[in-house]
Amino acid sequence: MRAKMLTVLVGLLLTAPPAWADFKLERTLALQPGGTFTLETDVGEVILVGDSASGARVNLTSGRDDFDEKYDLRFEEVAGGARVTVKRRGSWLSGWFDGGLWGNRTRFDVHVPMKTTVNVNTAGGGITVSKITGRVGVHTSGGGLQIEAVEGDVNGSTSGGGVRMRDIKGNAVTSTSGGGIEISNVQGTLRASTSGGGIRIDGVTGDLHASTSGGGVTINAAGGRVEAHSSGGPVTARFVAGNNKGGVLSTSGGGVRAEVDPKVALSIDASSSGGGVTADLPITIQGRISNDSLRGDLNGGGATLRLRSSGGGVRLSGLSSSSASR
Repeated sequence: MRAKMLTVLVGLLLTAPPAWADFKLERTLALQPGGTFTLETDVGEVILVGDSASGARVNLTSGRDDFDEKYDLRFEEVAGGARVTVKRRGSWLSGWFDGGLWGNRTRFDVHVPMKTTVNVNTAGGGITVSKITGRVGVHTSGGGLQIEAVEGDVNGSTSGGGVRMRDIKGNAVTSTSGGGIEISNVQGTLRASTSGGGIRIDGVTGDLHASTSGGGVTINAAGGRVEAHSSGGPVTARFVAGNNKGGVLSTSGGGVRAEVDPKVALSIDASSSGGGVTADLPITIQGRISNDSLRGDLNGGGATLRLRSSGGGVRLSGLSSSSASR
């Protein structure tokens, strides 16, 4: 019951305009389904939802009652779409001293048609995008990213927070230097990188590339080739049943573990300078047998699965019944 109440409260906070706003401005721009919406702003968090029949409705709120004196605001209807631009007046240095770079509590609530190409760029807050059918490109240097329920390719980057994505029907690319990454249910390829936290990925149908220098990497239900690298923690990858694409798993900050379908054909190349190598699969060994390396073929060999660790042991095993049923 408490968890349900907390979920409802969080939902209300995300959807309702903030009560603290001293400056409020609402504009509606012509935008037909299939068009492009672009928002470029020097300040503020952005929450964008695809739920209108037509038109782009932009609700701007800020804790500064002199917001329109500090920023130039432009709302434009352009060929094939709508554009909103918010630029700070004066230099960045003057913006710092008058509080323009922090404490603004500025927020954009945007509603567009579901079938819209979305481009959002902000220097001052997080970005949330949901329920969009179309390409999504977002960037922020001042907050996290949350993207869900998108039918189209996604490209998202931030230097100031974590990344969360789920239910993406398309190829996805994301990067952050300021937090962890959590991604689930991508029906396409995925590239994810961070220098500030761990990575957890649950369910990708296509090829996957994940790298971090600030934590471990955990991958479940990988449907394609996997490349996963970490210098800050362990790396674990569980391949779906029938996946014979192979890949590369490596770390200098922990151990490496891979779970594969015992029935697929793979060539195995595993080694560790920080622990032993173990495998509980019927691998035909090639070359000299060693405790810290293993080379051989599973079911006659195929694509190569390379496992490397300089910070722990390496283990290769068959899929558990629960993992195989996903």
